[in-house]
Amino acid sequence: MADMTYMERGAAALANEKVDRLTIYPIACGVGRKLIGDGTLTYREWVNDPKLFAQAFIEIQKYFGLDFAIGLMDLSVMAGDLGAGVRMDEQNTPFVEKHIVNDLEDYEKFEVPDITKGRSAVLLEGTKIFADALNDEIITAGFIEGPLLALSQSAGAERLFMDMFTNPSAVHKALEVMTEYDAQMIEGFAKTGVKGLCWDYLWGNYAVLGDVEYHEFEADKYASKLNKMTVDNGMAMCIHNCADLPHLNTQIKEYKPSIYSMAYYPLISDSPTASQVIEQGYADNCLIAGQIDPQVFIRSSAEDVAKITSNLCQEVKTALCKRGLNSTYCISSGCEIPPDINCRLENIQAMVDTAKVEGRM
Repeated sequence: MADMTYMERGAAALANEKVDRLTIYPIACGVGRKLIGDGTLTYREWVNDPKLFAQAFIEIQKYFGLDFAIGLMDLSVMAGDLGAGVRMDEQNTPFVEKHIVNDLEDYEKFEVPDITKGRSAVLLEGTKIFADALNDEIITAGFIEGPLLALSQSAGAERLFMDMFTNPSAVHKALEVMTEYDAQMIEGFAKTGVKGLCWDYLWGNYAVLGDVEYHEFEADKYASKLNKMTVDNGMAMCIHNCADLPHLNTQIKEYKPSIYSMAYYPLISDSPTASQVIEQGYADNCLIAGQIDPQVFIRSSAEDVAKITSNLCQEVKTALCKRGLNSTYCISSGCEIPPDINCRLENIQAMVDTAKVEGRM
């Protein structure tokens, strides 16, 4: 089959049409700052400047030649703008170090922040910049935290999960605010020109919540509204969930995303492999992305990464063939490639180069 453009291949894979090779998207986001200028840009600088944020994705595409660009910043953006204390080291991913729920009354004090300020604004403006630059070449998407994840970052996961069982009404009041915050962000992303919006619905995880709890506190009332709103605003609805035991029936068969990005944990019983996900029908109407361990990009050699990638390509192609599918799997990392300053760009290159050869159909 003749070589396809990135856009042709991505569109074909989303429609389960024949492709020249499997799509590729290592989730390389913050690590892209190493490709800007002399490579000394700090993480702090990157997450606070929309032009620098966007430039990382533009440089990643120039350097590696990928099939998608998904604008993940980090998972403390919403919590920080809601008032949580975010620690922002020079070269590490920002994280919440001071939660803002200390008693039940605090759940009722949340207010939607002004999305034209703070890092919400940086994220939206930066997303527009890289979408403008890349939309003619590849499929672009924004990235946003789901309401339950945003609340857990703001309140603290341990406290939140206890309060869900002991004081659910208080939690629901806060989730209503998170959902409105997300709704405003949807409208903001719709103005950026991205083709899709990727939701992080992390707590759809059987290691944490069962079906009943997940449906009550995210799926039924909140995520269903936001998923529909995403599509109504002209963007494909996508999901990233790097949980060990994801709620695949809910998040794929009920939510019906265009892309579902997931991880695999070989030491955890019942964590689904790529072939199992395909065999069980989850790739029938959804482009599944995964499942290379992100840590290999720091800890392993380029040769090891190439071997891991080759094995995944063969596993996926065999499973797709058995299922009668053409292209609904993207060779990807199971979560973001560590943006650590010691992350090896040559390992990302090894994955991409190998997938472009071994992923040929």
